[in-house]
Formats: sequence, C-alpha cells, structure tokens
Amino acid sequence: MKHRIRRITRTLALCGALALGTLPLASRAAALPPAVDGQPLPSLAPMLHKVTPAVVNISTRTRVPVRDPYFDDPLFRQFFGLPDTPRERTEQSLGSGVIVDAAKGYILTNNHVVGGADDITVTLQDGRNFKGTLIGADPDTDVAVVQIHASGLQALPMADSSRLQVGDFVVAVGDPFGLGQTVTSGIVSALGRSGLGGTNYQNFIQTDASINPGNSGGALVNLRGELVGINSMIFSPSGASAGIGFAIPTNLSGEVMKQLIAHGKVQRGSLGVQTQDITPRIAKLLGVNGTEGAVVTRVSEGSPAAAAGIEPGDVLTTLNGKPLRDSNELRNSEGLLPLGSNVTLGLLREGKTREVRATLAAEKLATVEGVQLDPRLAGVSFSELSQSERSQGLAGVRVTAVRPDSIAARSGLQKGDVVIGIGNRRITSVRGLQALAGVRPRQLALAIADDDGMHYVLMN
Repeated sequence: MKHRIRRITRTLALCGALALGTLPLASRAAALPPAVDGQPLPSLAPMLHKVTPAVVNISTRTRVPVRDPYFDDPLFRQFFGLPDTPRERTEQSLGSGVIVDAAKGYILTNNHVVGGADDITVTLQDGRNFKGTLIGADPDTDVAVVQIHASGLQALPMADSSRLQVGDFVVAVGDPFGLGQTVTSGIVSALGRSGLGGTNYQNFIQTDASINPGNSGGALVNLRGELVGINSMIFSPSGASAGIGFAIPTNLSGEVMKQLIAHGKVQRGSLGVQTQDITPRIAKLLGVNGTEGAVVTRVSEGSPAAAAGIEPGDVLTTLNGKPLRDSNELRNSEGLLPLGSNVTLGLLREGKTREVRATLAAEKLATVEGVQLDPRLAGVSFSELSQSERSQGLAGVRVTAVRPDSIAARSGLQKGDVVIGIGNRRITSVRGLQALAGVRPRQLALAIADDDGMHYVLMN
C-alpha cells in the first residue's frame, strides 16, 4: 500500500507541474502546435461540446432486506421479542445515462443501473440535480428508461446502428468510478456479439474505447455526435478496462425504449417452442449432416409454431434468412423481435428442407393465486417461468405479486422470488404447485432460489 501511495504522489506532482507550466522549457517546446501548414489539427472537441451535455450521472439508493436464518424465523423472533418488521440495509450505486428526448425528459440507461432502485437522482453536466422516475426497465436486454422534469435539456440524436462497420471510430462518454464526466475513444471492434451472460437477449457492439465501472448507461457515439449504443458491460479479469467493452446498439435499445414508454414493460413475442443444441449423436439419430441448428423438443399447444406446422424433431436452420447455429441463437433472435413480427423459418424434416411462416405472439404463462393453495399464501400470486428462463435451465415458479400486509410479506417473501420447492418436495411448474392444494403442513417452508444459492421462507 505504501508503494502505491508513493506512485500516486509522484503522478500528482507531475500533473501539478504540467498544470502550472513549471516543466523545463524543452518539455514545453515539445508540445503539439495548434496547426500544421496552416491547417488546424483534428479535434473531437467541437463534436463533444454538443454531446456531453446530454450525458448524465445517475445515482441510486436501494433498500434491500437482510437475510438471516435466525431473524427470518418467526419462532426465533417471537421467543426473543423481536419486531416483525423486516431488517433492511441501503445500497448505493453510480452509473450514467443519455438524454434522448429533451422535451419529455426521457433518459436511456441500463436496467442494472436503476432496476429496483427506491430513489433515483439524475445530475446534469451543469451540476443541476433532479429526482428521476423509472418509466420502465427490461432486464432481458438491460435497458431502462428514466424521466426527469427539467428545462434547458439537450438530447442526442439516435443513429441507425445497423450502418455501423467494424473499424468505425466511436467515442464513449460516461462517469467512471464517480470521477466526473469522462471521454474515451476507440473503434468498433466487432458487431453482433452474444452469449456473454448477464442478459437473455444480446446483440452487442464491441469496442476498445475504454469503459469502466460507472460508465454503464453512458453514450457510445460516432464522430458525428450521434448515439450508436448504450455502454453496458466490459470483459475484464481485473474489473477495470481491458480494451473489450460492449454497448447495446441503438436499434435495439430504441425499440425497447418505445415499448417501455408505451407499456412500462416489453411485450416480447414467442414462437412457443422448446429446443436444444444438436450433438453428433442427435445428428446421427435425426439423419442430418453437421451440428448447426436447433432441434425442436416441444411445441406448445395453440402457439405460433403449432399453427405453422412445426413438430418435435424438426431442426430449425434459419430465421428470416439468417443461419441459426444453435438453440441460444434461436432464442436470442426470437427475443429481439417485437411482438407481432412475421418470421420465416427454414427447417429440416426427414432429410428434406422446408420453409414455414409464423407470427410471434405473446407467451401465455400459467398462473395461480396463493390463497387457492394455502391460507397463509393469501395475497401472493405465482406464474410459470418464461420459455427463455426455462431454456437457460431454470426451474420453479415465480412470485409475481406479494401484498405488503400479507403473512408472506412479513415472512420475507418478495415479488420476483423463484420458488423451487415446498418443504422437501421440488416444484418445477404451476401444476406441481397446485398439486399441494389442501396439504396444510404446520410450518410452510418455501425454498427460494437466489444468486447466493437457496434460502427458506418459513410461515406458521
């Protein structure tokens, strides 16, 4: 630590010398001239003068319950005379956002910057602070929209991100590490990146423009000062920039934004099929060459896929003319299309190539009210997991609503929890949950899956 402090001190001393102009004359003489052959040197400053007022700092405060196997037990609390009010802690985070509509005050950012936050504060480049309202968030694409009510806002125009090419120059603007607004530059390193984890649907722009913690939700712009992407994540063994950053293209974030503003959520379409990757053994069994494509394992009754005549055992090979390499690519392509989109699917059946058409429809998820299962679950609603969640290997049923004054809420059950078991019995579907109706154990123990593994919610 002492060595680190000395290194920082030396760096600050050098910066001070640069700022005060106290370096030797030879060093100052080596500075770049303002012009060469009468032509001014190229600079991004004029473009950034228009861009930076549209990039904001976003700070959030989130109250989260404190999990504890003893304090979560109502018998333990009753024995020691502890209050039933849940224990909480406050988490704070910093990120960035981009003003895309100055008149209405709409700001594009990441879901992981503002999702679930209790308080959102937006700070403009001129230092003004405003309370932000979350209009909607989509965890599946990591896009969110926040609104502020302020005058004198400046918005960024959104470019057609499909026109980007590898090698195009781009500039990232955000607030890394809470240092203040920072600009970095680079090029488009790759397009259409997916399979990176963290979100269900991905079509990232990869860039070597330096992106660091706090840049999330900030702007990736072209040299015309147009927004081409929302900075979202980095690949880094150390946690700092390693020259591999990812941004959500504006064509994707813009479509998601329209739905969030209109509905508060994304109404995503579905084909209604479950698929798996093709292994060499499956390829031999189906009589197909190679392992590219996605083999259909289940077709939901009444789904667009059923209406199109798709059957289990079919190998889906293309979607709208684009080759499908595996089931993840099918799910990604399907999830990025708006509800009601017409798609053309190429498939193999018994060695013959076919083409079918389908219209993506809203996925119908089975639901059940908790009061139908057990009186202690009054005020709780459950639903099936979505097809995209099941395709990732998730199992159980999701808690979609918890009434604040209910027994379940006081016991620590929360909206969004995934119930994977009751007592020692595993739950994989709403039908499995309904099978427990009428069974009234003395203590109702719900097994909840979370990022840390599993915990129990106990209700007497």
